[in-house]
Amino acid sequence: PLVMGIADQLRERGILVVGPNQQAAMLEGSKIFAKEFMMEAKIPTAPYYVVKSTSEVLQAAAHFSPPYVLKADGLAAGKGDFICKNLQELKTASDNLFEQKILGDAGNAALLEKFEPGWELSYLVLTNGSEFVSLPLAQDHKRLNDNNEGPNTGGMGTIAPLQITQDLKLNIEKTIIKPSIELIHKKQFIYRGVLFVGVMVTQDGPKVLEYNVRLGDPETQVILPLIDSDLAFVMKNLAEGKISSLKFKNLFSACVIMASPGYPDNAEKNVPMEGLENIYESSNSYLIHAGTKHEQGIWKTNGGRVLGALGIGSTSAEAIKNAYELTNKISWRGMQWRKDIGKYFTSST
Repeated sequence: PLVMGIADQLRERGILVVGPNQQAAMLEGSKIFAKEFMMEAKIPTAPYYVVKSTSEVLQAAAHFSPPYVLKADGLAAGKGDFICKNLQELKTASDNLFEQKILGDAGNAALLEKFEPGWELSYLVLTNGSEFVSLPLAQDHKRLNDNNEGPNTGGMGTIAPLQITQDLKLNIEKTIIKPSIELIHKKQFIYRGVLFVGVMVTQDGPKVLEYNVRLGDPETQVILPLIDSDLAFVMKNLAEGKISSLKFKNLFSACVIMASPGYPDNAEKNVPMEGLENIYESSNSYLIHAGTKHEQGIWKTNGGRVLGALGIGSTSAEAIKNAYELTNKISWRGMQWRKDIGKYFTSST
């Protein structure tokens, strides 16, 4: 909706809205637009080529070594990134994108990027287009399976706040966040909303993977419970172009995503679920329904990512434990979930 200009249409009617205008929303709506923006702002990111056919992909691949990263230009519900171990996998992904049109118009063009090894974090800020305030750092787990294996998904779980060194945080702010906001201001984009930056921390320093122009899912699930300010007040101010100072709780949160069989390619719907009737919300754990439906007294799957089990604790380990205790009470045929959410986070701090 933001890419289609809903924020502009609402503002034209005098309605307060948290969200960037259509032009700025292209930071998420087009990977190519975003890369050109990064180049203009001199923001560190992976080298790339714009490609529009399998032959162009294979030609550009000669400049990189495997694994190869192919990203569809347009919006693809978190399914537009392909990490290919060899040229054959790259050719298959390219054919699927350009010949089979598996992502429709979103795959009319793509980026072929250099693979940048490292570890990921999600850096979200509230901005009015010239100032910003940072939200707690989060870490997403995008691959379907444990040990970061399997296909990319929209996210299989998150933890927050991610504990990183002050030097790294200042580096990200100086080389990525501030230049991004400065160019948004220079281009006079109307940006009253969230700038979500996917960052890869490499041996050469932090680099931008992608921009989102909204609170991302499942990052939102772990960030919002940590905010100790009146969110309605904060968002109303933001919609009016004012930045509020934020207070955060001295807590940790974790979210484990439970997905349907067949996710992410062919999520199976209408699979009966067991255990939901015995779940009670508490101050340290609760469920977020994402792809469920209730028919004739039975809960069934109704999407790819079905439920998010949220745990809160005074330490990251306690938050993760509370999330998994909730996960273990629920089951359905072919249910998919990762058993290692937060493992990297807890072992690296």
